[in-house]
Amino acid sequence: MFEGKVVIVTGGAKGIGKQTAEAFAQKKCKVVIVDYDKESGDQTAASFRKNGWDVQFLHCDVSRLDSVKDMMKKINEKYGKIDILINNAGISKFQNIWEVTEQDWTSILHNNLSSVFYCAREAARYMKENGGAIVNITSTRAFQSEANTEGYSATKGGIYSLTHSLAITLSEYKIRVNCISPGWIETEEYDQLREIDHLQHPSKRVGKPSEIAKACIYFADPENDFVTGSNLVVDGGMTRKMIYEH
Repeated sequence: MFEGKVVIVTGGAKGIGKQTAEAFAQKKCKVVIVDYDKESGDQTAASFRKNGWDVQFLHCDVSRLDSVKDMMKKINEKYGKIDILINNAGISKFQNIWEVTEQDWTSILHNNLSSVFYCAREAARYMKENGGAIVNITSTRAFQSEANTEGYSATKGGIYSLTHSLAITLSEYKIRVNCISPGWIETEEYDQLREIDHLQHPSKRVGKPSEIAKACIYFADPENDFVTGSNLVVDGGMTRKMIYEH
């Protein structure tokens, strides 16, 4: 089902991306980790290869179209195809609204939103013949906000809308496009979380990167070819909880 599939995971050097790359590698996919962090990317790919997995690393600035085009071309030349793209790369930057510069605004738009469009379109060029699956990682912040998150929330909302647009446009090529909206996914010090951090979730715990990796596997599974243009919220029920106290 997955064996031999060529999978690209952007932002795959750490956190959710790293866990997702591992999940596909375990299923005997040919995984390409794409990241701006060359040192971490090399280390992650090397550690996975020690398990006998087919994992490579490519350095790429996904906010630049020329860089994305070059990256996709190299992958297609090496493997002869691209089957699955996980658009996970992005930056999380919250700023006081009165201090956001034009450069700040442009940076987060290109890193979080333009990158998803660039990667999806350029991967789709190589998927057109045989079909494929694209999974975009957005956020529950596309639907609810805290103060001073304008740039981040706008880009995540944009990814949500871009996903269903791409799903319709690329459907004629049998390319499915879906997105995942993670809630609180702790990628670092899970053991250091407070009890209140866990209990405020209906699930009674904070999420882990493996939760998102499992969702990516579901959307990428060729047997789930009736699912496209969809968004899966993975947040322990947090966005369905009323904030009022009685």
